[in-house]
Amino acid sequence: MNWQEGDFPVQRALTIPRLFIAFARALPVICVILFGLVLMLVLRLIERPLFGVSRPITPYITQYVCRLSLFFIGVRLRIEGKAMNMRGAVVSNHCSWLDIFVLNAFQRVYFVSKAEVSSWPFIGQLAQATGTAFIERNPRKAGVQKELFRKRLLAGHKLLFFPEGTSTDGLQVIPFKSSLFAAFYEEGLKDVLYIQPVTLIYKAPEGEDPRFYGWWGDMSFAGHLLHTLCCPKRGAATVVFNEPIRVKEIKTRKELAALSEDIVRKAHSKVIQR
Repeated sequence: MNWQEGDFPVQRALTIPRLFIAFARALPVICVILFGLVLMLVLRLIERPLFGVSRPITPYITQYVCRLSLFFIGVRLRIEGKAMNMRGAVVSNHCSWLDIFVLNAFQRVYFVSKAEVSSWPFIGQLAQATGTAFIERNPRKAGVQKELFRKRLLAGHKLLFFPEGTSTDGLQVIPFKSSLFAAFYEEGLKDVLYIQPVTLIYKAPEGEDPRFYGWWGDMSFAGHLLHTLCCPKRGAATVVFNEPIRVKEIKTRKELAALSEDIVRKAHSKVIQR
């Protein structure tokens, strides 16, 4: 069966000991996130009037909240390469809701997300507080969204895109869509921007399905979260910061998307094989 058609990993029974593990992990994660959110909102009252769209302070809170959350969830982090310090954007393959924590842990990025997420309870408020850029799948809004991207990118924000357009089982990289890459070719941007392809690879806890951390299709978020938390053993995530691409050296958005995909795919295969 094709991985997209519901061939999901078999989930273990929710015994009392496993539920206790889930509770013991969830409690500190909730406390860390809530404390970080309150601290961020307070600091934004000072940061916004002084720096406007720029956020020189609060992203550090996001980073430490994500690192602590991953520790309590039970995911070790391994970093290869280095996050770029040039002006530009980040593109990555997409495996799970965990990507938000993993990709925020060691770099200052702002996610690009579908507009519906902004109305989700708690998650929407959290996304807004951390500076997520929301987009609508409406051709009439394309001009407005390009202008939003332009302002954020010129302000020094590293916007993070998932060009696959969906999450996968984590064992593969699927073709990158080129539509969002068009924003990088706007006037005043292509000559100064770099794109850094980033590769994510998850390693399941010992004895679990290799797709353990993958979250795709119609898998329930609550169910996946619960089974992630209740696993007694720790897993791992590897983040590969590949060499940045200078936008002006690539002629078209389709070529840029294809090159980014190839770089991400090769690094993914290399780590999987290793």
